[in-house]
Amino acid sequence: MMKEVAATLTSKGQITIPAEVRRRLDLATGDQIIFVLAEDGRVELRRPRFPTIESLTGIAGKLPHPMSEEEMMRIAHEDRCLTDPEER
Repeated sequence: MMKEVAATLTSKGQITIPAEVRRRLDLATGDQIIFVLAEDGRVELRRPRFPTIESLTGIAGKLPHPMSEEEMMRIAHEDRCLTDPEER
């Protein structure tokens, strides 16, 4: 069952995220949120999977050898092309 929770947009383009939504997403002051814009017009509100650089520590495991910045950028670009059709 889906439930709608309303919020009001201010003249500055800001909203207060309702308490029920903050609890559901386990949000606290200073947390980041992501707006996911779907092609069908829907907008989803999510917590970032990795909100800080520190939260990425150890997630990828160990590399067999050091990687150059150029190699990292190439891999990041390839990954982005796979997930974002506009990047192709």
